[in-house]
Amino acid sequence: MSQGMLPFQYERDKNEKGLTAFGGIGVYLDLLKATGVGRCMNKRIGMSQGLQGYQDSDIGEALLLLNLVGGECVEDIDRLESDEGLKQIYRKGNRRMKSWAKRFRRETKRTFPSQTVLFRYLERFHDGDNGTKGEASIPESIKTQRAFLSINERMFTILDRYQSERRATLDQDATLVAADKRDALYGYKGYKAYQPLNVYWHERGMMLHTEFRPGNVPAGHDLLRVLQEGMSILPPGVREVYYRADGAGYRHELLEYLDAERGGDEIKKRFGRIGFCVSAPVTDSFKQAILSDRELVWFPLDVDERGELLPGGREWAEVCYVPNELCHSKHGREYRYLATRQLLQERALPGLEECVKLPFPTLEMERKQYKVFANATNLKWEGTKIIRWHDERCGRSEEAHAILKHDLAGGQLPSGKFGANAAWWWFAVLAFNLQAIMKRVALGENWRHKRMKATRFHLIHLPGRIISHSNRMWVRLAVEEDKFSWLLGIRRKILALSRGPCLT
Repeated sequence: MSQGMLPFQYERDKNEKGLTAFGGIGVYLDLLKATGVGRCMNKRIGMSQGLQGYQDSDIGEALLLLNLVGGECVEDIDRLESDEGLKQIYRKGNRRMKSWAKRFRRETKRTFPSQTVLFRYLERFHDGDNGTKGEASIPESIKTQRAFLSINERMFTILDRYQSERRATLDQDATLVAADKRDALYGYKGYKAYQPLNVYWHERGMMLHTEFRPGNVPAGHDLLRVLQEGMSILPPGVREVYYRADGAGYRHELLEYLDAERGGDEIKKRFGRIGFCVSAPVTDSFKQAILSDRELVWFPLDVDERGELLPGGREWAEVCYVPNELCHSKHGREYRYLATRQLLQERALPGLEECVKLPFPTLEMERKQYKVFANATNLKWEGTKIIRWHDERCGRSEEAHAILKHDLAGGQLPSGKFGANAAWWWFAVLAFNLQAIMKRVALGENWRHKRMKATRFHLIHLPGRIISHSNRMWVRLAVEEDKFSWLLGIRRKILALSRGPCLT
């Protein structure tokens, strides 16, 4: 009897022990070994202490692989366990498995931890606090998450030893992760969510730091502490730091700290004055400052090849403005305020201006209506350069949020417990950084801005067969010569990463 409409039949291959659907995952196992992430997990996390059961590295590496191959939930670990070829590759490269007989009272036939083990491990990060409704409070369990920060520091140190970076442009922003959990709190968009606050290193394309938060905590809450924690792990090669943020970063205590030449903590002693540009609120007083300055000059921002303003393009001007919060003292800080305007093509009908509610601030100038935004900065650069530099924040840090939530497993939270979800989010961040290192060190410049879907399609999900003989293993792939040479080149570059600085 025919199985379907087309003239072919499906047949189960009984000789499945040497087959794998993840023939290219071996290069990521190389990278895990080169960066020493597993050893660092055992030393720093410490949630699986003792001489019995799985270690932090066993569970952590399983969760990292789960993110990389496309898994979305804890149950997907069984997909890895069912791949006989993947298990052989992992056992061959994992020397710790030789001592497993001493760590388990009963003989275990599993290579990867079970669903139950993963759930129990994640729940160890929870202290019983899920946040407080109606109050911007962060559970104390975030202190246990700082162990992950030291693993991040390890990655950055290894990469800096291979390719040093003198400049760090840090983009700080929060993102909402929707969660239909009983104890999840409502975010500012009106649905239940958690709200991680992230510090993204633009030049590296990596997440420097993240703090998993309840959904009701405002995006601008306690930014300075999280930023200081992130800057504390910057590699020694970094000499200058710049900061960008949206309107949530317009906090005068934060800006004052960044603008100070020197300070009492080690971060200010090391970096000194930090250049910043953040979005500022367009208040009535700011609008009045624009209208009252008759000498205000507007320069084209969005221009064509001849330097002329494009139709519907933006213009910018530097506004003489001091907010009320800074004018009470003669020692108050003075920042530059840059305004951008964009002509609205369609205006509201006469008499209906009050009825039309636009999602952005507007201003009437010269009988024309403009969309208006503002930036506050302490940089001495030319205004066009500052605004375009600040606009770059929206391109990469927002893309990083999308990758964490959709390409990796960060958007599918496994538990109703805050601490468990925080640990799950951190493992997604570590997988994100591993992929960033892989693209920068081994994959090449053409892969710098490609998403995980392309990497899985061309590299990870390669069908292969495992051949073992005389204590040696081969992964046989049915690929063309160019792709095979590319794969071998990736392994050689990762080997160079583990050995020391790049000589080219």
